[in-house]
Amino acid sequence: MAHCQPLITRLMASTVSAVVQAGKIIRDVMNKGELNIVEKGKNDLQTEADRSAQNCIIESLSRQFPGVTIIGEEGTSRCEVPPHWIVTDMDQEILNVKLPEHLENIAPKDISVWVDPLDGKILIFPIFIQIHNGNYSSGTSEFTQGLLDHVTVLVGVAVGEKAVGGVIHQPYSKNPKTSSLGRTLWGIEGVGVGGFNPLSPPQDRRIITTTRSHSNKTVQAALDAMCPDEILRVGGAGHKVVLLLEGKAHAYVFASPGCKKWDTCAPEAILRAAGGNLTDLHGNLYPYDSNAPHPNAKGVLATAPGENHAFYISKIPDSVKQEL
Repeated sequence: MAHCQPLITRLMASTVSAVVQAGKIIRDVMNKGELNIVEKGKNDLQTEADRSAQNCIIESLSRQFPGVTIIGEEGTSRCEVPPHWIVTDMDQEILNVKLPEHLENIAPKDISVWVDPLDGKILIFPIFIQIHNGNYSSGTSEFTQGLLDHVTVLVGVAVGEKAVGGVIHQPYSKNPKTSSLGRTLWGIEGVGVGGFNPLSPPQDRRIITTTRSHSNKTVQAALDAMCPDEILRVGGAGHKVVLLLEGKAHAYVFASPGCKKWDTCAPEAILRAAGGNLTDLHGNLYPYDSNAPHPNAKGVLATAPGENHAFYISKIPDSVKQEL
């Protein structure tokens, strides 16, 4: 029975179901074109899709796990939501996993959940506005479809300061066999990963992924120090880590304080469960407890499973580290 399973197991199983529902809500909002955009700051937009997806996740988890702290990018306040947004189902695959002993008896007060309801959105919303206004070129459809792969829903689970579980949902990932939309990746410390098969990046070249929209001299200096054969400039922290998990890049390098805890908690947990790593640019882990500051002030360096994380840390110039 589900209620006999450890709290972390039930929380992760519920999260997987909640993000799938959040993905459906995002697609519905985007299809209607009623984004109701609010500009929170420079390059920081909030839309109806953000608010609705977060409300779905927070309400679904809060009602089932009232003692757990949940921190959302769009704030932590709760509100009334349509009944069909509330998800109580639990993913059966996760309910069947065996947790490591140190995660079996965790109290709710020691758990923090970090929610980014729509990561990578800054790249696609202007295009959707053009489409729904009828102002787009013949190539816009293909361009939009490509950028939709950057969009993810992120939910990370931390025990104390440590990220131990994560879920990444890609609302627009298409199943090649069924043409259905939506793919969910998950990982739990000491258990492994699900929803995908990790692949190794090519060994004859070095591919680095980084920000598409937040570059500056410091960001570029860190990239140049890596001597990459190729740089993939894409949107969304979740999408960048997916590239590492899929063997499409060796490292994710972002020498800027622009990332937040809700951007990296879920990706870090999944990456570590797969054998990869994520730290700041000094090689230190970020804390994810409920009192942790939200900004990742010392940048992000993530490496694919099997990569030597210390090597990439050693390549970061001292001038970049001092800048951060």
